[in-house]
Amino acid sequence: MRRIWLIFAQAVTVCLAILFVVVTLRPDWLPRGEKQIVTVGPSALPLARGQGQGVAAPGSYSDAVALAAPAVVNIHTTKRIVAPRIALPPDPALRKFFEQMPGYKQQQQATSLGSGVIVSAAGHIVTNFHVINGADEILVALHDGRQTSAKVIGVDPDSDLAVLKIQLPALHALGFMTDEMPRVGDVVLAIGNPFGVGQTITMGIVSALGRQGLGINTYENFIQTDAAINPGNSGGALIDTLGRLVGINTAIYSKTGGSLGIGFAIPAGAAQKVLEQIIAHGHVKRGWLGIEPQDMTADLAKAFGLERPSGVIIAGLLRDGPGAKGGLRVGDIVQTMDGRPVGDTPKLMARIAAKEPGEKIELGVYRNGKAQSLSVVAGLRPVRPQ
Repeated sequence: MRRIWLIFAQAVTVCLAILFVVVTLRPDWLPRGEKQIVTVGPSALPLARGQGQGVAAPGSYSDAVALAAPAVVNIHTTKRIVAPRIALPPDPALRKFFEQMPGYKQQQQATSLGSGVIVSAAGHIVTNFHVINGADEILVALHDGRQTSAKVIGVDPDSDLAVLKIQLPALHALGFMTDEMPRVGDVVLAIGNPFGVGQTITMGIVSALGRQGLGINTYENFIQTDAAINPGNSGGALIDTLGRLVGINTAIYSKTGGSLGIGFAIPAGAAQKVLEQIIAHGHVKRGWLGIEPQDMTADLAKAFGLERPSGVIIAGLLRDGPGAKGGLRVGDIVQTMDGRPVGDTPKLMARIAAKEPGEKIELGVYRNGKAQSLSVVAGLRPVRPQ
């Protein structure tokens, strides 16, 4: 029996060896079956919204871009400046001599780039004030290739916003998303024209909300994002993953001039209020008390006899201003406004600015060791000259 198993094992081994040799050296000797042709049909994925062809890959934001990108425009500005033809010598007498020579100065043109967002079918465009500041000519290039000149409807340097208007048919407008605020961690997309290379989409998240005290604008309440924002992106759109306009890209924090992952956008709600007031009045109306506030510190709190530093000190007061007429005095510590703690100086000034001129403001102040209430009437903040 053992001999039979040995012979069987040897026979199997020989057969496998022969099969290996045939497969390796002469595969054409083996019988072949009928070839199978596999065809790949069209994908069942839905077409991207707003696109006539192509599909949205898993995790793609192409739908949001298709909704928002046509409303984002490139803004080209031209400014005429007078500059010397040659460099002046350091000697004052020689400098004066050259300055009096005819033809010493010549007119030059300086150009700059930025972005904007079409926010109404009537042709209103929101952009940054610093994009069009001092411009003699403003040219707007649309996503569809059309170009036209723009008219300045009004500007608001305090928020670094400006409203332009163009006259073209069939404009794609993007409304402000004011129903809800973005949350920290939400994915956002920045659309603009960085460095003049053309419309570009970058992605990031909302890094923080309510950023202020940066010294960029008078009134600050920025959305911070790490979506790449570079020179030329100013005035462009910050959108969410549904294509809704959540902010206007405004500034970056950078030591090199390029994106370092810290960019700032004006929230959509604030931009919409500025737009509405500029269209209605030509400028923005803000509440004003004519005060010069100063943040409370631990040392000042101790000097005033307070247990902890809270409130804002009135360091200066405009004579006959709304605050002075309402009973405020230099040295008062404003602790509450309309029953709510005031926080710091930027927050207090922002809350006062949000008031309508003529509206009453209830202030809780600390004066001479005692707390008391004052009722003041907000005035109209003077419009900053351009």
